[in-house]
Amino acid sequence: NKRCNHYLFNSLNISFNYVFAKDFFIDYAEVSTLLKSTMKTQKFLLLEDAILYIENLLLHIYPITNLQIKISKPDILKDCIVTLSNY
Repeated sequence: NKRCNHYLFNSLNISFNYVFAKDFFIDYAEVSTLLKSTMKTQKFLLLEDAILYIENLLLHIYPITNLQIKISKPDILKDCIVTLSNY
């Protein structure tokens, strides 16, 4: 669960697969920093736009498969947490 700019989105969850090799790995701290920076600079108004942008960004940068993204925004409605995913 990666926390992002809480006034925009409460949580951003991602999972993906990739082929790990002795000389290649994906740095999760780097991915986290990229996502936090993206959420701050892009200032998405719609969850749908954020999902599509992040999906394209990660698939372009990293050799990953089975990317799953889930974003929650709890401040939209008083009695529920609005969540959107690409799966």
